Amino acid sequence: MTTNPKYIFVTGGVSSSLGKGIIAASLAKLLQSQGYRATIQKLDPYINIDPGTLNPYEHGECYVTDDGAETDLDLGHYERFLNVPTSQANNVTTGRIYQSVIDKERRGEFLGKTVQVIPHITDEIKRRIQILGNSGDYDIVITEIGGTVGDIESLPYIEAVRQLEWDLGEHNTCVIHLTLVPYLSAAGELKTKPTQHSVKTLMESGVQADILVCRTEHKLNDSLKTKLARFCNVKKEAVIESIDASTIYDVPNLMLEEGLDKVVLNQLNLKSSVPDLTRWNEFLKRHKNPKSEVTIGLIGKYVELQDSYKSILEAFIHAGAENEVKVNVEPIHSEYLSESNIEFKLGHLDGVLVAPGFGERGIEGKIDAVRYVREHNIPFLGICLGMQMAVIEYSRNVLNLPKANSVEMDEQTPDPVINLMASQKGVVNKGGTMRLGTWDCKLDTESIAYKVYNSELITERHRHRFELNNDYKAKLEETGMKATGFNPETGLVEIVEIPANDWFVGVQYHPEYKSTVKSPHPLFVAFVGAALKYSKKK
Repeated sequence: MTTNPKYIFVTGGVSSSLGKGIIAASLAKLLQSQGYRATIQKLDPYINIDPGTLNPYEHGECYVTDDGAETDLDLGHYERFLNVPTSQANNVTTGRIYQSVIDKERRGEFLGKTVQVIPHITDEIKRRIQILGNSGDYDIVITEIGGTVGDIESLPYIEAVRQLEWDLGEHNTCVIHLTLVPYLSAAGELKTKPTQHSVKTLMESGVQADILVCRTEHKLNDSLKTKLARFCNVKKEAVIESIDASTIYDVPNLMLEEGLDKVVLNQLNLKSSVPDLTRWNEFLKRHKNPKSEVTIGLIGKYVELQDSYKSILEAFIHAGAENEVKVNVEPIHSEYLSESNIEFKLGHLDGVLVAPGFGERGIEGKIDAVRYVREHNIPFLGICLGMQMAVIEYSRNVLNLPKANSVEMDEQTPDPVINLMASQKGVVNKGGTMRLGTWDCKLDTESIAYKVYNSELITERHRHRFELNNDYKAKLEETGMKATGFNPETGLVEIVEIPANDWFVGVQYHPEYKSTVKSPHPLFVAFVGAALKYSKKK
């Protein structure tokens, strides 16, 4: 433990998508494993207040925290690696920074001064960066700065880092610059010039990188590391190779081998010890040595982009390791599902997950998929919109209400089995207005859910506007679809099950957000277990 919090900044250069979030999470894991209380925050340079209104094609999935913040997907990596919940304070956007400064200006807090990027915007950035450190809960705060060095929108953040280094003094900050060392096949060699230019651009903003983490497809030899150290003005041991890994969960061990944690702790004048990664490596061993495998269909409308369902895919990895099973996730685009091809697309699967989403595109394909798995007794998990599709399918084909729908898709439906929540009526703004964050759910003790959670009261994270219409609850239950989880305050149905099927569960909440390496989500663990049982029976 430290008396004053230390700050690590992770910047990126040359190219986006190099994996700053994974490097930050891996470093935090190594520091946490040595007894330091570490946390990570993400500074996003876009002007949206949060990613809640962004299309998944634009920015990947929107991750939701316990306190209801709609945040960047990197926060999911932070939680999955550290097993520590994040909050509103862990994700800051340019939109939020400017909104805060403008609100202060309107209240007259700047005493008539001209409001400028420096000092007002940079001061607000510095204040946000230090909120977690000043809480007293952490020894080390890692701040990942989105985008790449040289981007116009990132400049105020880099300037804030420069000022913080000066404000906090020696041994209290460390700058890690993640960069690309590309391999040119025509020349048959790795090239350092892009990294040199990137570091030079960072230095032009007054920030000197203390450590270089070099993303590469090939090993960096000794002479290349020496060259990078000399030209980029860092110590040779501070040139860290980050080679492509078979799984992101290998990265903490790779960073440990490279000595990233030691170099960082040395820079911060803190003691280093041998990280205890026993539990982590047990998970890795199970993940890499499965005893069997299953194939689960992921049915959604953004399946061509893996980041759209990042938390679901990672939850399957955690649950697979727990069951010692390799989970092959087969993405299936719901827009292209129809009665004519459904047998071909779903017949071979051991389980089906119908994914969350918004809007009417691809809805009928999801409904067809639910009908197929229900009638063929294939293990089913529906999440949020996926649970609502299960209710619509059941209403149409079992309750004989052929026009049953959600008012989200059809405002004029005669049977609105999925309705707008009472609290959402009259809401005009799209951003940050859904039912968000952690809510209680009481479970029926005779349900699959109760067996899964082994508890009568659970809490899960939400992100939705629509809910099961309780006017239809009695009809659904009379014919075999049971509501087995509900919010004790509002009566909102949280879970539906079909007891006649071996494993058919739909949940209104998002279990994937709470799955971590250390604590795989029990619902995913049970679902993968059911798929394994089904595959053996098949």
